[in-house]
Amino acid sequence: MGKRIVIALGGNALGKNLPEQMQAVKTTAKAIVDLIEEGHEVIVAHGNGPQVGMIQNAMAALTRSDPEKYILCPLSVCVAMSQGYIGYDLQNALREEMLDRGMTKGVTTVLTQVEVDPKDPAFRHPTKPIGAFMTKEEAKKLSQQGCAVIEDAGRGYRRVVASPRPQSIVELDTIKALVEAGQVVIACGGGGVPVFKTNGHHLKGAAAVIDKDFASSKLAQQLDADCLIILTAVEKVAIHYGKPDVRWLSELTPEKAQEYIEAGEFAPGSMLPKVQAAVEFAQSKPGRTALITLLEKAKDGVAGKTGTHIHR
Repeated sequence: MGKRIVIALGGNALGKNLPEQMQAVKTTAKAIVDLIEEGHEVIVAHGNGPQVGMIQNAMAALTRSDPEKYILCPLSVCVAMSQGYIGYDLQNALREEMLDRGMTKGVTTVLTQVEVDPKDPAFRHPTKPIGAFMTKEEAKKLSQQGCAVIEDAGRGYRRVVASPRPQSIVELDTIKALVEAGQVVIACGGGGVPVFKTNGHHLKGAAAVIDKDFASSKLAQQLDADCLIILTAVEKVAIHYGKPDVRWLSELTPEKAQEYIEAGEFAPGSMLPKVQAAVEFAQSKPGRTALITLLEKAKDGVAGKTGTHIHR
Protein backbone atom coordinates (compact mmCIF):
# COMPACT_ATOMS: atom_id res chain seq x y z
CA MET A 1 0.00 0.00 0.00
CA GLY A 2 1.39 3.40 -0.97
CA LYS A 3 2.45 5.99 1.56
CA ARG A 4 1.73 9.71 1.70
CA ILE A 5 5.16 11.29 1.35
CA VAL A 6 6.29 14.92 1.60
CA ILE A 7 9.62 15.53 -0.13
CA ALA A 8 11.77 18.55 0.75
CA LEU A 9 14.10 19.31 -2.14
CA GLY A 10 17.47 20.89 -1.41
CA GLY A 11 19.20 23.47 -3.57
CA ASN A 12 21.22 20.83 -5.44
CA ALA A 13 17.93 19.55 -6.87
CA LEU A 14 17.17 22.88 -8.52
CA GLY A 15 20.44 24.45 -9.68
CA LYS A 16 21.61 28.01 -9.12
CA ASN A 17 20.34 29.81 -12.22
CA LEU A 18 17.84 29.39 -15.06
CA PRO A 19 19.89 27.06 -17.32
CA GLU A 20 21.02 24.94 -14.35
CA GLN A 21 17.47 24.74 -13.01
CA MET A 22 16.00 23.62 -16.32
CA GLN A 23 18.52 20.78 -16.43
CA ALA A 24 18.41 19.91 -12.72
CA VAL A 25 14.63 19.48 -12.57
CA LYS A 26 14.80 16.74 -15.21
CA THR A 27 17.00 14.62 -12.95
CA THR A 28 14.93 15.59 -9.92
CA ALA A 29 11.71 14.58 -11.69
CA LYS A 30 13.02 11.07 -12.39
CA ALA A 31 13.68 10.43 -8.68
CA ILE A 32 10.27 11.78 -7.66
CA VAL A 33 8.36 9.87 -10.36
CA ASP A 34 10.10 6.66 -9.23
CA LEU A 35 8.14 7.04 -5.97
CA ILE A 36 4.89 8.01 -7.68
CA GLU A 37 5.21 4.98 -9.95
CA GLU A 38 5.35 2.75 -6.88
CA GLY A 39 1.94 4.02 -5.78
CA HIS A 40 2.93 6.67 -3.26
CA GLU A 41 1.11 9.99 -2.87
CA VAL A 42 3.82 12.61 -3.27
CA ILE A 43 3.82 16.26 -2.23
CA VAL A 44 6.90 18.27 -3.15
CA ALA A 45 8.31 21.23 -1.22
CA HIS A 46 11.52 23.01 -2.12
CA GLY A 47 14.01 25.71 -1.25
CA ASN A 48 14.54 28.94 -3.19
CA GLY A 49 17.83 30.41 -1.93
CA PRO A 50 19.54 31.29 -5.23
CA GLN A 51 16.28 32.04 -7.02
CA VAL A 52 14.80 34.46 -4.49
CA GLY A 53 18.20 36.14 -4.25
CA MET A 54 18.23 36.75 -8.02
CA ILE A 55 14.69 38.12 -7.93
CA GLN A 56 15.41 40.36 -4.96
CA ASN A 57 18.58 41.69 -6.59
CA ALA A 58 16.73 42.40 -9.84
CA MET A 59 13.93 44.24 -8.05
CA ALA A 60 16.44 46.21 -5.97
CA ALA A 61 18.28 47.23 -9.17
CA LEU A 62 14.97 48.39 -10.64
CA THR A 63 14.33 50.53 -7.56
CA ARG A 64 17.82 52.05 -7.76
CA SER A 65 17.29 52.89 -11.43
CA ASP A 66 14.36 55.19 -10.60
CA PRO A 67 13.64 55.55 -6.84
CA GLU A 68 10.82 57.99 -7.51
CA LYS A 69 8.95 55.54 -9.74
CA TYR A 70 9.71 52.13 -8.16
CA ILE A 71 9.45 51.27 -4.48
CA LEU A 72 11.41 48.49 -2.77
CA CYS A 73 9.72 45.16 -3.53
CA PRO A 74 8.62 43.36 -0.33
CA LEU A 75 10.50 40.14 0.36
CA SER A 76 7.21 38.24 0.67
CA VAL A 77 6.42 39.20 -2.94
CA CYS A 78 9.87 37.99 -4.07
CA VAL A 79 9.21 34.63 -2.37
CA ALA A 80 5.85 34.39 -4.17
CA MET A 81 7.59 35.12 -7.49
CA SER A 82 10.13 32.38 -6.81
CA GLN A 83 7.37 29.85 -6.12
CA GLY A 84 5.90 30.46 -9.55
CA TYR A 85 9.27 30.49 -11.32
CA ILE A 86 10.45 27.22 -9.76
CA GLY A 87 7.04 25.56 -9.84
CA TYR A 88 6.73 26.25 -13.57
CA ASP A 89 9.90 24.31 -14.38
CA LEU A 90 9.37 21.58 -11.79
CA GLN A 91 5.75 20.77 -12.63
CA ASN A 92 6.53 20.60 -16.35
CA ALA A 93 9.48 18.27 -15.71
CA LEU A 94 7.31 16.01 -13.52
CA ARG A 95 4.48 15.99 -16.05
CA GLU A 96 6.82 15.13 -18.93
CA GLU A 97 8.55 12.36 -16.96
CA MET A 98 5.19 10.78 -16.06
CA LEU A 99 3.92 11.00 -19.63
CA ASP A 100 7.13 9.33 -20.83
CA ARG A 101 6.25 6.44 -18.53
CA GLY A 102 2.62 6.28 -19.61
CA MET A 103 1.27 7.98 -16.48
CA THR A 104 -1.42 10.65 -16.72
CA LYS A 105 -1.47 12.21 -13.25
CA GLY A 106 -1.86 15.97 -13.09
CA VAL A 107 0.72 18.22 -11.43
CA THR A 108 -0.20 21.43 -9.66
CA THR A 109 1.86 24.18 -8.05
CA VAL A 110 0.05 25.88 -5.17
CA LEU A 111 1.13 29.40 -4.29
CA THR A 112 1.47 28.74 -0.58
CA GLN A 113 1.33 31.13 2.35
CA VAL A 114 2.67 29.98 5.71
CA GLU A 115 1.59 31.68 8.89
CA VAL A 116 4.27 32.79 11.35
CA ASP A 117 4.01 34.31 14.81
CA PRO A 118 4.76 38.07 14.76
CA LYS A 119 6.05 37.63 18.33
CA ASP A 120 8.57 34.97 17.28
CA PRO A 121 11.94 35.91 18.85
CA ALA A 122 13.52 35.65 15.39
CA PHE A 123 11.95 38.99 14.46
CA ARG A 124 13.92 40.72 17.22
CA HIS A 125 17.21 39.26 15.98
CA PRO A 126 17.20 38.99 12.16
CA THR A 127 20.20 36.95 11.02
CA LYS A 128 19.48 35.67 7.50
CA PRO A 129 21.49 37.64 4.88
CA ILE A 130 19.69 38.25 1.60
CA GLY A 131 20.39 40.19 -1.55
CA ALA A 132 23.51 41.83 -2.92
CA PHE A 133 26.30 43.59 -1.07
CA MET A 134 25.81 47.34 -0.61
CA THR A 135 27.95 50.37 0.07
CA LYS A 136 27.71 52.12 3.42
CA GLU A 137 25.57 54.85 1.86
CA GLU A 138 23.16 52.33 0.27
CA ALA A 139 22.93 50.44 3.55
CA LYS A 140 22.13 53.63 5.46
CA LYS A 141 19.33 54.47 3.05
CA LEU A 142 17.87 50.96 3.32
CA SER A 143 18.10 51.12 7.11
CA GLN A 144 16.12 54.37 7.06
CA GLN A 145 13.36 52.48 5.25
CA GLY A 146 13.09 50.12 8.25
CA CYS A 147 15.27 47.24 7.03
CA ALA A 148 17.92 45.60 9.22
CA VAL A 149 21.43 45.78 7.77
CA ILE A 150 24.76 44.26 8.84
CA GLU A 151 28.36 44.54 7.72
CA ASP A 152 29.36 41.19 6.25
CA ALA A 153 32.98 40.19 6.92
CA GLY A 154 34.43 43.39 5.54
CA ARG A 155 32.95 42.70 2.10
CA GLY A 156 30.22 45.31 2.35
CA TYR A 157 26.76 45.59 3.85
CA ARG A 158 23.81 43.23 3.43
CA ARG A 159 20.21 43.21 4.45
CA VAL A 160 19.27 40.63 7.07
CA VAL A 161 15.80 39.26 7.79
CA ALA A 162 14.22 37.01 10.38
CA SER A 163 13.75 33.25 9.95
CA PRO A 164 10.70 32.44 12.15
CA ARG A 165 9.28 28.95 12.68
CA PRO A 166 6.20 28.07 10.60
CA GLN A 167 2.93 27.81 12.53
CA SER A 168 0.42 26.62 9.93
CA ILE A 169 -0.10 26.21 6.19
CA VAL A 170 -2.75 28.67 4.98
CA GLU A 171 -3.68 26.74 1.81
CA LEU A 172 -3.74 23.36 3.58
CA ASP A 173 -7.32 22.48 2.58
CA THR A 174 -6.57 23.20 -1.08
CA ILE A 175 -3.39 21.11 -1.01
CA LYS A 176 -5.18 18.25 0.74
CA ALA A 177 -8.07 18.29 -1.75
CA LEU A 178 -5.66 18.15 -4.68
CA VAL A 179 -3.69 15.26 -3.15
CA GLU A 180 -6.86 13.31 -2.49
CA ALA A 181 -7.95 13.96 -6.09
CA GLY A 182 -4.80 12.18 -7.28
CA GLN A 183 -2.75 15.25 -8.17
CA VAL A 184 0.98 15.59 -7.58
CA VAL A 185 1.28 18.83 -5.62
CA ILE A 186 4.17 21.28 -5.35
CA ALA A 187 3.71 23.47 -2.28
CA CYS A 188 5.50 25.56 0.35
CA GLY A 189 8.13 26.71 -2.16
CA GLY A 190 11.00 28.50 -0.43
CA GLY A 191 9.43 27.64 2.90
CA GLY A 192 6.22 29.40 1.88
CA VAL A 193 5.32 33.09 1.70
CA PRO A 194 5.60 34.20 5.35
CA VAL A 195 2.44 35.92 6.59
CA PHE A 196 0.81 36.80 9.88
CA LYS A 197 -2.77 37.70 10.77
CA THR A 198 -3.92 41.24 11.45
CA ASN A 199 -7.43 42.39 12.36
CA GLY A 200 -8.49 38.83 13.03
CA HIS A 201 -8.24 37.32 9.55
CA HIS A 202 -6.33 39.65 7.20
CA LEU A 203 -2.97 38.19 6.10
CA LYS A 204 0.02 40.51 5.90
CA GLY A 205 3.35 39.54 4.33
CA ALA A 206 6.31 39.41 6.71
CA ALA A 207 9.86 40.52 5.95
CA ALA A 208 11.23 37.06 6.63
CA VAL A 209 12.26 33.76 5.12
CA ILE A 210 11.07 30.41 6.46
CA ASP A 211 13.44 27.45 6.49
CA LYS A 212 12.13 25.02 3.88
CA ASP A 213 12.87 21.96 6.05
CA PHE A 214 10.75 23.26 8.95
CA ALA A 215 8.00 24.28 6.53
CA SER A 216 8.10 20.81 4.93
CA SER A 217 7.87 19.20 8.35
CA LYS A 218 4.86 21.35 9.24
CA LEU A 219 3.21 20.55 5.89
CA ALA A 220 3.82 16.82 6.40
CA GLN A 221 2.31 16.96 9.89
CA GLN A 222 -0.79 18.88 8.82
CA LEU A 223 -1.32 16.60 5.80
CA ASP A 224 -1.02 13.54 8.08
CA ALA A 225 1.81 12.17 5.93
CA ASP A 226 3.46 8.85 6.68
CA CYS A 227 6.94 9.96 5.69
CA LEU A 228 8.97 13.14 5.36
CA ILE A 229 11.97 12.89 3.04
CA ILE A 230 14.59 15.62 3.36
CA LEU A 231 16.94 15.45 0.40
CA THR A 232 20.45 16.82 0.79
CA ALA A 233 24.02 16.44 -0.49
CA VAL A 234 24.94 13.33 1.54
CA GLU A 235 23.52 9.81 1.63
CA LYS A 236 23.31 9.65 5.42
CA VAL A 237 23.61 11.89 8.46
CA ALA A 238 26.96 11.65 10.24
CA ILE A 239 28.46 12.45 13.62
CA HIS A 240 32.09 13.58 13.85
CA TYR A 241 31.61 14.79 10.26
CA GLY A 242 34.87 15.68 8.51
CA LYS A 243 36.96 13.86 11.13
CA PRO A 244 38.84 10.53 10.93
CA ASP A 245 36.30 8.88 13.25
CA VAL A 246 33.25 9.98 11.22
CA ARG A 247 30.26 7.69 11.75
CA TRP A 248 27.39 7.47 9.27
CA LEU A 249 24.00 6.81 10.88
CA SER A 250 21.28 4.56 9.45
CA GLU A 251 18.76 4.73 12.30
CA LEU A 252 18.05 7.38 14.92
CA THR A 253 15.39 7.82 17.56
CA PRO A 254 14.25 11.40 18.17
CA GLU A 255 15.81 11.19 21.62
CA LYS A 256 19.22 10.11 20.31
CA ALA A 257 19.09 12.74 17.58
CA GLN A 258 18.38 15.36 20.24
CA GLU A 259 21.44 14.24 22.18
CA TYR A 260 23.60 14.75 19.09
CA ILE A 261 21.99 18.15 18.48
CA GLU A 262 22.80 19.27 22.02
CA ALA A 263 26.36 17.98 21.61
CA GLY A 264 26.81 20.27 18.58
CA GLU A 265 27.28 17.45 16.08
CA PHE A 266 25.35 19.16 13.26
CA ALA A 267 26.35 22.41 11.58
CA PRO A 268 23.91 25.35 11.89
CA GLY A 269 22.55 26.40 8.52
CA SER A 270 23.44 23.00 7.07
CA MET A 271 22.54 19.65 8.64
CA LEU A 272 21.17 21.04 11.93
CA PRO A 273 17.80 22.35 10.63
CA LYS A 274 17.32 19.16 8.62
CA VAL A 275 17.75 16.94 11.68
CA GLN A 276 15.62 19.28 13.82
CA ALA A 277 12.81 19.25 11.24
CA ALA A 278 13.05 15.46 10.91
CA VAL A 279 12.85 15.02 14.69
CA GLU A 280 9.86 17.36 14.87
CA PHE A 281 7.98 15.25 12.32
CA ALA A 282 8.97 11.88 13.81
CA GLN A 283 7.80 13.00 17.26
CA SER A 284 4.49 14.41 16.06
CA LYS A 285 2.60 11.09 15.83
CA PRO A 286 3.34 7.38 16.30
CA GLY A 287 4.31 5.59 13.09
CA ARG A 288 5.76 8.60 11.32
CA THR A 289 9.24 8.34 9.82
CA ALA A 290 11.61 11.01 8.56
CA LEU A 291 14.31 10.12 6.05
CA ILE A 292 17.41 12.17 5.21
CA THR A 293 19.31 11.10 2.10
CA LEU A 294 20.48 11.93 -1.42
CA LEU A 295 18.01 12.74 -4.20
CA GLU A 296 19.06 9.74 -6.27
CA LYS A 297 18.71 7.45 -3.23
CA ALA A 298 15.14 8.47 -2.34
CA LYS A 299 13.55 5.29 -3.72
CA ASP A 300 16.06 3.04 -1.93
CA GLY A 301 15.62 5.11 1.21
CA VAL A 302 11.85 4.58 1.28
CA ALA A 303 12.53 0.87 0.81
CA GLY A 304 14.78 0.96 3.89
CA LYS A 305 17.99 0.25 1.98
CA THR A 306 19.87 3.48 2.74
CA GLY A 307 19.61 6.95 4.23
CA THR A 308 19.13 8.00 7.84
CA HIS A 309 15.74 7.00 9.23
CA ILE A 310 14.46 8.92 12.24
CA HIS A 311 11.54 7.31 14.02
CA ARG A 312 10.42 5.98 17.39
